[in-house]
Parts: sequence; structure tokens; C-alpha cells
Amino acid sequence: MRVFRATYKDRGGKRQESEKWYVEFRDHLERVKRLPAFTDKAQSEAFGRKVERLVDCRSNNEPTDPELSRWIETLSQATREAMARIGLLEASRAAAIKRLTVHLDDFKAAILARGNTAKHVQMVHQRARDLFDGCGFKQWSDVQSSAVLNWLAKLTTDAQVSKATKGKSKRRIPGRSIQSRNFYLQAAKQFCRWMVSERRATSNPLESLARLNVATDRRHERRALSVDELRRLLSAAMGGPERFSMSGSERSLVYRLAVESGLRASELRSLTRLSFRFGAKLATVIVEAGNSKRRRRDELPLRPDTALELQAHLSRKLPTAQAFAVPPSDSTADMVRFDLAAARAAWLAEASTVEERGERERSTFLAERDDAGQVVDFHGLRHTFITLLARSGVHPSVMQAMARHSDPRLTLGRYTHVETAEQAEALDLLPDLSAPEAMGALATGTDGQTVEPATSRGEAKGADTVLAVCLAFSDAKQCAEVQSHAPQETEATPHRKRNKPRETARIPAITEAQMQVHPSGLEPLTFGSVDRCSIQLS
Repeated sequence: MRVFRATYKDRGGKRQESEKWYVEFRDHLERVKRLPAFTDKAQSEAFGRKVERLVDCRSNNEPTDPELSRWIETLSQATREAMARIGLLEASRAAAIKRLTVHLDDFKAAILARGNTAKHVQMVHQRARDLFDGCGFKQWSDVQSSAVLNWLAKLTTDAQVSKATKGKSKRRIPGRSIQSRNFYLQAAKQFCRWMVSERRATSNPLESLARLNVATDRRHERRALSVDELRRLLSAAMGGPERFSMSGSERSLVYRLAVESGLRASELRSLTRLSFRFGAKLATVIVEAGNSKRRRRDELPLRPDTALELQAHLSRKLPTAQAFAVPPSDSTADMVRFDLAAARAAWLAEASTVEERGERERSTFLAERDDAGQVVDFHGLRHTFITLLARSGVHPSVMQAMARHSDPRLTLGRYTHVETAEQAEALDLLPDLSAPEAMGALATGTDGQTVEPATSRGEAKGADTVLAVCLAFSDAKQCAEVQSHAPQETEATPHRKRNKPRETARIPAITEAQMQVHPSGLEPLTFGSVDRCSIQLS
């Protein structure tokens, strides 16, 4: 290895030295090569020693160690391109000289080849690209976790101006939610993990970044409709005009199918006439793996009455024809809200008095948004489906299977909505812990005294003794004998004074015959000496 400064002649013909130092070395093919280094000689010599180590790895066909790999990733794009041209960098390291946009395009093709939908792939690719463009990253070596954190924080705090759409003007909206922040971070981390798995990078610079708790910043919390709200929604849709290229009867049938099967809007949109099986005993609907969110073929049962309506609706369609003209995803929420508003208007018109009308207007029944800020959209019908299953007492494992969730916590936590009235009804199922009026204080067993009940102090004195002895002697005959010795209360028996402690009843003495036969039910018989009793009573 030789470190030197190149010389050249300026325009005046004078000999000049280059500002940078150069490193001359022999590569793995024994060819003499030169690479530009730094303006400082010591740093250039350190650079040359790293280059020699890299040449040794290439000559012996050995992988580079982690320290040398990290050093390669910190080099400038021009230096890495020069190393790639002479073959000093292996194929996996040569990929690091590509721009991030090229890597992102390769990443997009890779996740599309895994069987993901084109919509999902485009969304993940665009989020990762927006994040890197926002941070100003051009090369893989530019990716830094601190810059990503700053961009994500700005994403959630800075207000934005929405795009003007048909019939709507631009409006200023607050920063993105924490859920959106997590989506961008998840896409970027997925890309970085892919870079490491493809050996295009040695480590993930975003590995230490964690997602935030979305529960602290819910912007679009859905709610479940009640049974009465559902019936009125179906009735309003049935009698309503055509909306979004769907007749009222078709919208009502789609709502009903969504509530009774939990199918998503995209899945309903993919159904054809051949997706339905109308058997003699069971009718089902099939969602193909390519249209299911979990990428599996699902066959779901249908209610008999709903199956009859579906048969009538599909009877005039070709086998491969689309079953329902469900509008695009950005219009399904508006379609539900129009029908929900019509149902609420009809409900308000049913008020017979002005007071009742005012009370109904103040309620959130059939409203798009309730007092807690929860909204109703098309996906809310799926929430309603799972919530109704929970209210009907369906086992959680069955609920998870019908919801087609891989995690039961998602079924029970996110999609199951419990109202306050239901919590109050659940409390009614608990036992009543309030003390009855006839119940007094129980005996404490302290100092051989008992505490009389709060009421009827003079009653059941002898019964207490009989009960204690019967618990000790399970034999009915012995209980009868003990009961005959117990003091009996009569009308002539005077009540004890309040300031005189109550005398405890004495258990009658045990006879010699009872000493030989041990009480049954407490412990095994003791053999050996007949004068020994295993239960000492006094």
C-alpha cells in the first residue's frame, strides 16, 4: 500500500499537488488500483489499511466482519461506486451504493411476490417512501433513527390542509393520529428488516424505535348499533331511493349480510353468484383467499331467512356476475350515513309531543356520532356483528372463528363493545351481600361467650346446643339422646338480665358406652385401648 498526493500542472504550467491523498494498492486480482482518500494523511493511511483488509476478505472469499461492514456503509457514494467498479465489493455490498428509491422499488416487488394485494403493497411502499423523502434520506447510510423520530413527531403535531374533493372545499385538519404515525414507522421498519434479510445491510437502524399507544389518541373510534337501530336502518334503506348506484332493497340486503356474517366491504364487493351455496340444510357464502384479508378461503354460514332473500336477489344474475354493486371504499361510509340519517329523521317524526321530540333530538339514537365521539360507518356493521355475538353469550373461541381473527384479544378487545346498561345488568347477577334483617352477629368464640342476635335474644337457646352436638355426632340416635338433655325454653323461663353475661350451655357428659364407640364421620376408629377417646369434649 502506498499513500501519496497526485501531481498535476495548472494553467500556468506550474506543477501542483492534489488536495486529497490517494491510496494505491493491489486488489484481489493482483491489479494495481488507486482510490481517493482524505485531505488528512493519517486518515488516508487508516483508510488504506481498511482497504487492505477488504482485499484480504475478497482474496480468501470470506465475509467481512461487522466492524468492516459498518465502515463500508459509512463511505461516500462515490467511493463505494469506485470499489464496486473494480470488484472490491461483493454483490451484497455493491447493492448498498444504490439510491434508496431503487431499494424501495425492489422492496415493493418482493412483498408483492409474497402474495399480498396490490393495494396493500402500494400503501406500504408509499408510506416508507414518504417517510424517507420527508427526512431527506437519499442513501442507505443516511437513515438515522433520530431523524425519523423528529419527522414522526412533526407528523402528529403539524396541521395539514386537506385536498379539495368533488363538492367539498379545502379544510385545515389537525396533525395525524398516533395510529397513522405507527403505520409510517411500521412500513419503514419493514423495509429495513428486508434490507438486512437480503444482505443489503448489516443492521437495522430503526430497530430501537417502538410504536406508541394508539389508545391515547383515538381519532376514529367505531361503535356498535343496537338491535332497534339496526331494524330501523334496514327499514330506511329498504324504502329509500337509489344511492351510489345501489337500490334501497340491495343496500338493505348488503347491510343485513354484513351484520350477520361480518364480511368487510371489500369482501362483499368481490362476491359473485358462484360465491353462494344454497343447500337443503345449510346455505353458505365463500370468500376466496385472494379477496380475504387473512389470505385464506373462508366459507361462512347464512341464516335461512337471509338465504331466501339472497336467492331471490341472485336469481336474475349470471354465475360470474357481481353479486352486489358495492361502491368504492371511500363512499361506503357516506352510503351508511345517508341511510342512518333517514332512519333518524323517521324516528324523530314519530314523536307525539313537543317534549318527546326534544328529548329524542338530544339523544344519540341513530346518530352518526354518539356522546363519546364514536362513529358509525360501514365497517361499524362488522363491529355490530361481533358485539351481538358477545351479547348472545357465544363462546369467545366461536366468536374468534366467526370473526376470522388470528388473535382473540382483537375480537374481545377491539370489536366487542359493552354498554353501561349491560354492565349494570351484569352486576345484578352477583350475589346480594347485604345482611338480612333477621341475621345477627355470629359467635366469636372469645372467652367462651356468644353474642346474641340483634333480634329475638331469648329465642333458640336450646337449639344452639342441639345443633352443636348434632354436628359432632352424626348418629341420629345419639342426637336424639343429646337433645333430650338440652335445656328447653318454656314460657315460664325468665329472660336473663342484659348486664349479666349469658351462660353457655353445657354438653352432657359422655357415657362409658359412648367412650367405646367413637363418633362416625370425623376420623377413623382408634383401636387399642378402650379407655382412650380421640375426641375430647368438656
